[in-house]
Amino acid sequence: MATPVKARRLEAEPVQVRAVRLGPRDVVSERRPDGTIRLTSPHALAPYPAKLTERLQYWAATAPERTFLAQRAASGWRKMSYGETLDQIRSIGAALLRRSLSPERPIAILSGNDIEHALIGLAAMYVGIPYAPISPAYSLISKDFGRLRSIIDLVTPGLVFAADGDGYARAIEAAVRPEVEIVVARNPVPGRRTTLFETLLAPTPTGAAEAAHAAVTPDTVAKLLFTSGSTGTPKAVINTQRMWCSNQAMILSQLAFFADEPPVIVDWSPWHHTAGGNHNFGFVLYNGGTLYIDEGKPTPGAIETTVKNLREIATNWYFTVPKGYEALLPFFRADARCEKRSSAGSKCCGSRARRCRSRCSTKCRSSRLRPAGSASCF
Repeated sequence: MATPVKARRLEAEPVQVRAVRLGPRDVVSERRPDGTIRLTSPHALAPYPAKLTERLQYWAATAPERTFLAQRAASGWRKMSYGETLDQIRSIGAALLRRSLSPERPIAILSGNDIEHALIGLAAMYVGIPYAPISPAYSLISKDFGRLRSIIDLVTPGLVFAADGDGYARAIEAAVRPEVEIVVARNPVPGRRTTLFETLLAPTPTGAAEAAHAAVTPDTVAKLLFTSGSTGTPKAVINTQRMWCSNQAMILSQLAFFADEPPVIVDWSPWHHTAGGNHNFGFVLYNGGTLYIDEGKPTPGAIETTVKNLREIATNWYFTVPKGYEALLPFFRADARCEKRSSAGSKCCGSRARRCRSRCSTKCRSSRLRPAGSASCF
């Protein structure tokens, strides 16, 4: 006996969407005798740069005033343009070269996403020094620092960066050798040789940094990412410049609209993970976009920060984990009760029309999201 199917409730009005340009979807299928089905693209991958920092150079020359990175500060959004970013990483790169860092003595970054993290990572890549972004949980949540210690012992860093010396002092004391230089954005670590990040920005000749950048090749190691450790001790995964750049070319070949409209994203995805640190950070830089660093997370008490950011920033692409969409769902449902409003030339809610609901205008003034039960979206 057939099971009756409940009729689907129709939306009051159709959801409005806008067309975006995607890449070709045709594939060549090969069926092998052992049952394997092999799918390949008939399209050659477009040329890509030898190193990701070439894209920073390109956008610093093409759109020097465009915002590349933004992070909340007490007075609003602290922003870094492409031109400012390139200038600063050249200075930082020159400072790093004076420390004789190398693949045997790379940089370890203990703290999470922020502008200083991005600058020191880009500067390291610019001059050919590998860096390893490490999960902040290994420093802030762990009681015995076992995983952090194993990673530090494997990487043997010549320099360790942490945003806040106070917050990471216990982890540094437990896992980092006394002779290793510590760099912090604020609050030097008591009893340790600590350098303030701002001193790396001191005006200095950058000729050595430019020479080092010219020597970076597609096979130069850009960074070391670590596995989650779910099957044991976290393992280091080498990421070369070729790997990162070719992957960005693959992404652009399918999300072709990024070439028409540089991505503007609000993103919390951690940079010690390939999704946030390679995919998201990478396609923003590769395509001349803007990354608003989201200090929220898809958890109770933290998702509100993400919602606040999405109210203010009209993104054109949004990425999160399934749990993230679940946490945002009450705010999206509330958005469906918005009154229609229009403002000529303005942006749409969140990721524009893709995230608007039946009664919400496709030309809301910005990303206006409120919790369920709110009287109005505005």
